[in-house]
Amino acid sequence: MTILDHPQGSDAWLKARLGKVTASEVDALVSPTWKVRTGEGVRTYLLKKLAEKYLGRPIHTGSSFAMEQGNLMEPEARPWFELTYDCEIKQVGFCVSDDGISGCSPDGLIGDDNGIEIKCPQEVAHLRYLLDGVLPENYAAQVHFSMFVTGRPKWTFLSYHRSFPAFVIDVQRQERIEETFRA
Repeated sequence: MTILDHPQGSDAWLKARLGKVTASEVDALVSPTWKVRTGEGVRTYLLKKLAEKYLGRPIHTGSSFAMEQGNLMEPEARPWFELTYDCEIKQVGFCVSDDGISGCSPDGLIGDDNGIEIKCPQEVAHLRYLLDGVLPENYAAQVHFSMFVTGRPKWTFLSYHRSFPAFVIDVQRQERIEETFRA
């Protein structure tokens, strides 16, 4: 894996992602039950990646209020985690797989064997995560693909909201899931 320290969201970071399958988008290729997706959705995603590479610029799909709110809260969640768990989170830009085909933009790397995905969702989603007590299905592919790209054996998922207790769960690498990504 190669770590590129371009600030996330910068022009250099956007350029590094061009044409690569990324952790935040891999659910376009793999279902929550770890089946390789087929059909028009997969074709559309791959055509988007091809178009990005050809044009030399990203094709924007927009953002939502919830995404923007999450981005604003992440700088609060990271030091909360570091203080609570007595660790240091190293912020990085973009991690590229050894084969150069895929990548991820982790919210941080912890030591030599862990990474972290930080979400700061709206109240109802956060409470759902707390009550369910498991890695949310809609982020499972992103978390597992980040481990696949970086080779790290563990990833921490943090759901943070100021008004509620945080939800933290450690996820272990699973060979069965990684085989899906290789397919």
